[in-house]
This record gives sequence, C-alpha cells and structure tokens, in this order.
Amino acid sequence: MSYVIGVDTGGTFTDAFVADQNQRIASAKTPSTKADLAQGFLTAIEDLADQLDIDVQSLLAETDYIVHGTTSTLNALVTGDVAKVGFLTTRGHADSIRIMNLEGRYAGLGSDKIQNMARTAKPAPLVPVERVREIDERMDYSGSEIVGLNEDQVAQAVRSFVDQGVEAIAVSYLWSFANDLHEQRTREIILTIAPDLYVALSSEVSPRIREYSRSVTTIMNTQVGPPLGAYLGPLESKLRQRGLLGKLLVMQGSGGCVTAEDAPRHAVSTIGSVLTGGVVGCTRMAQSLGTRNVISTDMGGTTFLVGLVIDGKAVSANNTTLNQYTISTPMVDVHTIGAGGGAIATVDASGNLRVGPRSAGASPGPAAYGDGGEEPTVTDADLVLGIINPDNFLGGKKKLSVERAREAVRVKIAEPLGMSVDDAAAAIYAVQNAQTADLVRKVVVNSGHDPRDFSLYAYGGAGPMHCASYSADLGVKEIIVPLGSTSAVFSAYGLATSDIVLTAERSQPAAMPVDAAVMTETFESLEDELKKRLENQGLEFSEVFYEREADIRFTMQMAEVSTPVPAGQLGSDDVVAVGNKFEQLYEGLYGEGSGFPDAGQQLITYRVRAVGRLTIQVQLPEHQALPGDPVSIGTREVFLDARVGRQTARIYDYTALGTGHVISGPAVVEAPTTTVALPPGTVAVVDRLGNLAITFANATDSKETL
Repeated sequence: MSYVIGVDTGGTFTDAFVADQNQRIASAKTPSTKADLAQGFLTAIEDLADQLDIDVQSLLAETDYIVHGTTSTLNALVTGDVAKVGFLTTRGHADSIRIMNLEGRYAGLGSDKIQNMARTAKPAPLVPVERVREIDERMDYSGSEIVGLNEDQVAQAVRSFVDQGVEAIAVSYLWSFANDLHEQRTREIILTIAPDLYVALSSEVSPRIREYSRSVTTIMNTQVGPPLGAYLGPLESKLRQRGLLGKLLVMQGSGGCVTAEDAPRHAVSTIGSVLTGGVVGCTRMAQSLGTRNVISTDMGGTTFLVGLVIDGKAVSANNTTLNQYTISTPMVDVHTIGAGGGAIATVDASGNLRVGPRSAGASPGPAAYGDGGEEPTVTDADLVLGIINPDNFLGGKKKLSVERAREAVRVKIAEPLGMSVDDAAAAIYAVQNAQTADLVRKVVVNSGHDPRDFSLYAYGGAGPMHCASYSADLGVKEIIVPLGSTSAVFSAYGLATSDIVLTAERSQPAAMPVDAAVMTETFESLEDELKKRLENQGLEFSEVFYEREADIRFTMQMAEVSTPVPAGQLGSDDVVAVGNKFEQLYEGLYGEGSGFPDAGQQLITYRVRAVGRLTIQVQLPEHQALPGDPVSIGTREVFLDARVGRQTARIYDYTALGTGHVISGPAVVEAPTTTVALPPGTVAVVDRLGNLAITFANATDSKETL
C-alpha cells in the first residue's frame, strides 16, 4: 500500500489529508501549535493514522511522500524573526536597498494611500548599514568584465561579518544575471573562511534585471533560508524516527513542491507555500468536474484568500509585495485579507464597526472556545446567529459556549453601538460578507474577467458558512463547496495532489523579434539547468514536461506581460507569433486598443517551468447515491438573510446525503468539519464527488447589466 499525505499548517488550524492508490482517504484538522509548529504537524499525522485504523509507524512506512505547506518563512518575515544577514554588493551601490528605487513608498499600497503621499513612508532597509559592504568588481550589461573581483576585500568583509555574529550572507552584484562569475567566486571565498554560513547569490535566487528588487529577493531568501532549514531538519528527523521512508516535500508559492533538502536553498519561493495549496486543489477538482474557470476562496481561522484558475491553470504573478518590499520570484497570485473565522470585531474611535485583520487564532481563539478569549470574532457571531451548532463544532470534538459568545458580542459591540446582541452579531456577519465580497470582485474584475464566466469554490472551515452571502451579487455560475472527501482540509488535499515544479529564468533584454537561434539556445540552457535540479530531487516521475514563457513589453513601457513560447527548436515565424501573442494578451489585460505596436517590443526575461508529475495521482472516490429525498434532522432559528432576519431553517446531516440529493434554502448542512449556510433563494445539489453545488434561484445569464 502506498500513501500520499498533505499537511497544511495555517495560523489557526493544521489540516491533513491522506489518500492511497485505492481511493481510500482520510482527513484531520487540529489546532496549530505556534510555539512549535512541528507538534501540530505530528498530531495531525496521528489523527490520520487513527482514522485509517493503523499505527503511525505503519502509515509513515507506507507513505511515498508528504507534501507540506508551511507558514514558517512567511511568519519569519512578518515577525522579523529572521537570520542575521550580511550583504555584499558592487562598489557604489550600498544605498540601493535604502533608496528602494522609489518603490518603497508605494509598493503594495492601495490607490487611496498612494495618493496621500504625505502619510506614506518607506520601510526600514532589510539590512542595516553596518552589515553592508561594497566590493570592487563590475560586469557590464553584456556580461563582460570591466573591473575584476577584489578577493581581499571579500575576505575582509566576511571576517568582519563573522565578528558581528552574522548567520548568513547575501551577495548581489550589478549585472550578475548576465555573468555570475564574480558571485560564484565570492561564495567560494565565504565558505572557505566560514563554511557553516548560509550564502545566497542573486544570480541563482533572482537572475533578473532591476537591481533593487533582485537584491531584496536575495536578502529575503538569505533571511529565511536558515530558519526554514532549522524547522524542516528537526521535523524530518522526527518523521524518520516515527517510520517515514518516503520524501518530505515542501510546497512553494509557485504552486508546486520541492524536497525538504532543496527548499532552504530557494527559501523565498516558499513564502506563499501555505497560500497556494487551495488553489492547486481547485485546479485538480476543476479537472475532475470539467470546469475551466474557478474563483478560489479560502476562509480559514485567520485569513480570507482569493485566487483564480483560468482555462485550467492557476494564475501566477512574477512579482509580489510583502511589507512594501518587492519580491521577484514567480508565485501563484493569491490575494488575502485578515477576515477568517477568528477575525476579531471591534468598534473604533469613530464608532465604526471593524472586522479583522486581527485574529484570535487557535489560542485563545474565539470567546466561545472558553480558552480565555474575550473579544468577539466572526465565529462567535455565527454562533449567536444560530448558523453553528455549538454541540457539533469540528464534528463534536469541541463544544462551544453560546453564552460566552453572546457576552463578548454584548460587551465589545452591542453596548458601544447601542443595539441588541442579535443585531450586533448580524452586523458583524454583514461586514464580514461585504469585505470578502469586495475582495473577490476586485480580484476578478481588476484582472479583466467577468465573474459570470466562473464557478466559485468555497472552502476552509468558515468559508461554507459565508459563501452564499459573499457570492450573492457576483453573478457566478455556481458555488462549489468541496465536502465529499476534502471538506475543511481542502488546502491539504491540494498539497497532496501537487507536482514537483521548478522554475529557472534569466533576464536578457533585446529588441523583438529576437534571433530564433538565440531564443532557442537560451530556453534550452534553462531547461538543462532544470533537468539537473529535477534529477537532484531523487524522485520518480510519471511524466516530465517544460513550459516556456517570455516577459515582453512595448518599448519604453514598464508593463511586461508573460507570454507563452512553443517548445522545441524555434524558427523566425515562431518568434513573430510570440510577439503577436504578446499584443493579444496585452489588450486582453488593459483593454482593446491599449497597445502601441509602433513603439516596437522588447523581450526582457526568459523563463522555463519544469513540471515533474509524481507517480501517485490522487483520485477522489465517487460519492454514494442514496434512495429517496434528503431528510432533515430537525429545525432551528437561524439568521441567514438580513432582509428576513431569523427564520426557521431545516438542518441536514451531510453524512446522510447522497449524490443527486437537492436541498433548498433556508437550510443548514452540518458536515464533520464545517457548516454550510443556505439562505432563502439558494438551491444545493450533491454532485458525484459529494460536493455541494449551490445556485441562486433568481440567477440570470445576462451580462447586459454588468
């Protein structure tokens, strides 16, 4: 028997999913252990073994691989708990990370904040001035050496860093992506003097044009590489001690995984690790259901995440922003706000109700948990409104206190606003749904798409309780709530279904059309690099393929568009076709007629993505069909629609529902790890995989009112 396991460590819960080749599956959800994230991971594995009725050692011994989505690197950057880094750069460029290419004031900010420049400020430099050293060396734009590397200066700088207690060194020389000779030699010198230091080179981490973002990406990689290694090393050792014979893999922000041994060397790529599992799961589920376009929405305990799947592929971004720093590494494009089930509701100084971004997390958690939390959360409001059954939270594993939830809402929200507890809880519910709906609309429409061309997938422990409300005005075709085999551990399911994905890129600016032979040679060089990395993963693949793309822009513009490039030997006609495709994609993003062909085109960066399909492909079992109509297990008064207020809703036990069963709102479906709220006007059908497919009775296909 061969198993594959996915473990997703979130801010509130750690989710786990296991499947074997015979479509036998199990899932688990346990509180995350912030003091030691590995403990929550191991507890989730123990729960999986219990559900499969085998011991942990037997489960791990028969597991081919575990795919882990971790908050380790993201948390390290957000909290500042990173390695002490020294930075080496070209003479005259030490201030680049302080000047920030003017991006520091506005990167990652909304238009409302950018317009008020007097209130914006640059973040602190990633490395303080006393740990930055300039080195005499210089390559030009073509990769030709202008000034040789001063090796004595490098050695002197390294010894100085060692005296300062530096744990890692980042190296980012000018034009290193055109010729990495000086950076490679610098690493040799560093490791000769201090062999235990972690070293990252910009030519390996982010071989792209644009000095500032390349340096930032390299420094961040250097900051989080040691902590990631310090987390993964002991975790893998503990798994080995418990019997794991297969591989521990780590999800990357790019939507694919790498081995735990390889992950620290490319640590910055794992920043979005915990965010992408659900989008990968949507991609796999959509393939099973024959859906091409999906809005992925994940509402867990801490955050609300939105991503897109277009034509069967997750939408990615080649740059992302964290704490106003620009990071140049490909990642699945996931947008997030602090609006999960644990989001804390407050009344601000102006008397306005706010929900999030602060979260109660797993500890102390919502007031209803009875673990010391006194601030009301979205979960508390859902409980007060009757949506959550206090005796059936997490399948009955945790009992909730309605009294504690009501008291928290009364003291913190109802009394300050002069309203009843029920009205205050309804207000929290409304604000939560409004801000999540705003994010979904922004992500879809700002990407140039129509929500009515999409299905919306709602998962995470809290997502199914709110999805019908935050989707009501979007006009999506349908809402899919994955319940059959994945339920509230959908991101962990996505991890278990992922592939090994590696990316190699290189900036090599040139006017289009580029010589076909040069384009072919460059792509083949990147593919050769990835072949070696795939071999070093030490895994068997059922299939390996490569995806090429080029970042192209109109001359004198900055808006580059990633454009697909055919495989194999390229001819001049292929190069022209790539240019035409760029213009087509450009107008699709920015509007018809927005392009300026007379300006000419520039190819900036070549990129190849290698995908290694793992030998075990998770197949979800068909859900059982049951005779007759669905039978409710009772009724209760529930608030599902502000226009109606509390109303009598039928309650259904999900485990008693079969394929083809139809439920009309108002109703509540209670599953082992989540609850689905069905307001009046909604209709839910159980599909062949056990998911709830929800539609609105008054929905229209017309796009004339968009």
